Amino acid sequence: MDFDDEEPLESETKDDTETAPAPQSSDDTLYCEAETLPSVEKEKPTREDSETDLEIEDTEKFFAIGQKELYLEACKLLNVVPASYFIRNMEESCMNLNHHGLGPKGTKAIAITLVEGEMSNTSEMAQLELEDNCIMEEGVLSLMEMLHENYYLQELNMSDNDLGLEGARIISDFLQENNSSLWKLKLSGNNFKEEAAALLCQALSSNYRIRSLNLSHNQFSDVGGEHLGQMLALNVGLQSLNLSWNHFHTRAAVALCNGLRTNVTLKKLDVSMNGFGNEGAQVLGDVLRLNSCLVYIDVSGNGITNDGASRISRGLEINESLQVLKLFLNPMNMEGAVFLIMSIKRNPKSRMEELDISNVMVTEQFVKVLDGVCAIHPQLDVIYKGLQGLSSKKTVSLWSNPMRLIQNYTDQQKISFVEFFKSLNPSRSMTMPVGDFRKAMIQQNKVPINRYQVRELIKKLDEKNGIVDFR
Repeated sequence: MDFDDEEPLESETKDDTETAPAPQSSDDTLYCEAETLPSVEKEKPTREDSETDLEIEDTEKFFAIGQKELYLEACKLLNVVPASYFIRNMEESCMNLNHHGLGPKGTKAIAITLVEGEMSNTSEMAQLELEDNCIMEEGVLSLMEMLHENYYLQELNMSDNDLGLEGARIISDFLQENNSSLWKLKLSGNNFKEEAAALLCQALSSNYRIRSLNLSHNQFSDVGGEHLGQMLALNVGLQSLNLSWNHFHTRAAVALCNGLRTNVTLKKLDVSMNGFGNEGAQVLGDVLRLNSCLVYIDVSGNGITNDGASRISRGLEINESLQVLKLFLNPMNMEGAVFLIMSIKRNPKSRMEELDISNVMVTEQFVKVLDGVCAIHPQLDVIYKGLQGLSSKKTVSLWSNPMRLIQNYTDQQKISFVEFFKSLNPSRSMTMPVGDFRKAMIQQNKVPINRYQVRELIKKLDEKNGIVDFR
């Protein structure tokens, strides 16, 4: 499940006969993403009232011409080379201009097109990718001005543009008065430091429209973590927050977790590749005892040992919402792994579906204990590195091709693959939440299949955002 490739869960449309009913709880399908914020309905300003730096001379002319001609004219006025990819894909809902070397003026030409094009209802672009384009302050300003006028754009990626403090200031000013349709914002790798964190967090404290925010690969340290923690205590919009690859340590971990104590909207948090340590694990465990909203937490690569795993496990004994916990690349061994799985076993209301400890080698005794845990929680999948001393013959047995096993059964019964999978689903639909599918496969008695093979099966069935698609 890729954090940055999330899709709004309700954006897919299917034939009536193949549409899964809405799950009883929205958390069931919220591994990776928040729901799409509906387009904002507002009165469009008249052209006289909406004059901005993006509007170029002879606006009546541009109102009448096509979007392609408008873009070429903007490029001519700004003295930049047109991006042929932009011209060829103007009618697409997703525009990927990552690594195109646009620069600030090339970005401005696109912003002009999306303002003027929107005015003449020729553009319904929902996603704009501008990663690594050296857009600088002028480009950011153009984009923010465009968003005040554009009523369609919902997702914007400005990662790896070294925007720095002034870029953060421009974005923060926009966020404080944001009445656009934007709900997903990627700002990874922009050399944001503590002052930028203060500006962004002040704006986000009162912004309820941004649902998904990526601030990974920046330069936030403990002071930035304190700003972010204060923001989380006040924010009522964010559902997905990526803070991986920053410089957080114990102080930031405490501040972030203090914010999570009162936050009631955040469902997904990625703080991997930081320095929480065991003290951070302690406060995270405390939060898991209280927070009933988080469904996905990634604390991979945070220096958490067996002691930290034990502290997290105390929260898992009580938590009733968490579905995914990633602890990859932490210096723990099988002792820490036992703490974690036993805490899930002791929690009859646990909804855990994935525990990633994939750098930990385990023994066959551990697997026997895990079998007991999975008997109580058949939806659970624990990903570990491997079994110590496992023979190659046993390895082949564990990983036999699951599709071949199912095909043997379907051939005998003279039914299709799809019919078999639909028989596992009470609604008989073509999609199913991963946890429900795993549970159904483990509990069915038609095909002899183990949880390792179910994991491979889920990969083959094109799992996205916690949903398995049988087609």
